[in-house]
Order: sequence, then C-alpha cells, then structure tokens
Amino acid sequence: MKFHYFNLETCQDAVGLVVVIDVIRAFTNAAVVFSRGAREIHPVGTVEEALEFKRQNPGSLACGEVGGIPPEGFDFGNSPTLTDSLDLSGRIIVQRTGAGTQGIVRSAQASRMLAASFVVAGATVRYIQTIHPDEVSFVITGFSNDGGEEDRACAEYLESLLQEKSPDVRVFLERVWDSDDGQHLMEAAMPHAPITDLEYCTSLDRYSFAMPVSRENDRFIMRPIKPTRG
Repeated sequence: MKFHYFNLETCQDAVGLVVVIDVIRAFTNAAVVFSRGAREIHPVGTVEEALEFKRQNPGSLACGEVGGIPPEGFDFGNSPTLTDSLDLSGRIIVQRTGAGTQGIVRSAQASRMLAASFVVAGATVRYIQTIHPDEVSFVITGFSNDGGEEDRACAEYLESLLQEKSPDVRVFLERVWDSDDGQHLMEAAMPHAPITDLEYCTSLDRYSFAMPVSRENDRFIMRPIKPTRG
C-alpha cells in the first residue's frame, strides 16, 4: 500500500481513496454529532451554502465555524464538548468549517472518501482494510504555522496501523497537544472553544464507527458506519 500526502492547496489532485483529516476540531466534532444521534452530515464550503441548505431542508441544523466562532444563523458551533450535550436524534446536519469541510469539497477527484480524526482512528483503518486499496491519500487540512501538525500526526498514525505496525500512540497524541492549534486552544479557552475540546480531540478510538463521505445529487454526505475487517 502506497501513501500520499496533500494539503488544502493541493488536494484537488488527490485521487482514489482520500482520507480528509481535521483533528482540531471539525471531524472530532462530526463524530460527536453522530454519537448524539444525527442521521447524516452534509459538508459544505461556505456559510451561505449552509444557510441555504437549512432553508431548503426544514428541521435540519447547521454547525461549524468561521474563525472558530459559530456564524449567525448556525444552531451550534465546532466544539465537541458543547455538542456532546445535545440531542440530535434523527437530525440532518449541514457542516461548514474553515479547514475540514474545505478539504472535502476541494477533493473533488476522489473516488472514495473518508473524514477522520483520532476519535475514529481504529474504525477508519478497519474500513480502509475492507476496501483493500493499493494507495491511500491523506489530506492535511490544518494550515497553521506548523502546517497542521495535529492532522499530520493522525495521518502518520493511520499509516502506521495500515502498515500493520504497532505505533506508540502517546507520541502521536503529544504532537496534537504540542501543535500550534493545540496550544492556541489551551491558551484561548473561550466559551465556544473550551479547553476540554482538546481532551476530546485526543481521545483515541472514542467511537467505533468510520465516517465515509459519498456524493449524491451533487452534495457531499457523511454517514457513520461500523466496519468489520475484510
């Protein structure tokens, strides 16, 4: 199995199986959304798309952020801590973030796609193993000064597992805490981004489902699935 790495500027060239990673915080939060009972998540690129989706789909909810803050008209933000208190049973969610959902909508050439973070790492690997791909492309969506170190740590951890190695996960999780975004989250500690979010983001295999993303009627749709190793 060969592995390739892309970022938000180059992911339009990613083909085949593409794993889009956003540890802090979009795809940690997406996993929490599913754990709270949501049926599906529709990732979009802009606030306007999210609000239009809500208008066209009564009863749907919008989540995400611009600059870390929930935009006006959104129902909740990008905090896994706060999302974990919500009842989202059966709800349809539209998600817009500055990094994670951008990686999805820009990876237009992918034939298969997964959204990933540490909280679904094991399930993501098991899902990939059922596909038996020859190549896997990781999209590192973080764009802080360290180039999204927390997302690269997750990608390299997934790569190690797919190579059937036994990596010391503590090393990878420490990279999340020490990353620029990790440090910023600890220092900011704002109501919409509590410090406990970082504990969620480093909670390995908190959930047993993967988050494949399909494209239906020109919309990206993410749904949880519990894989078994093939």
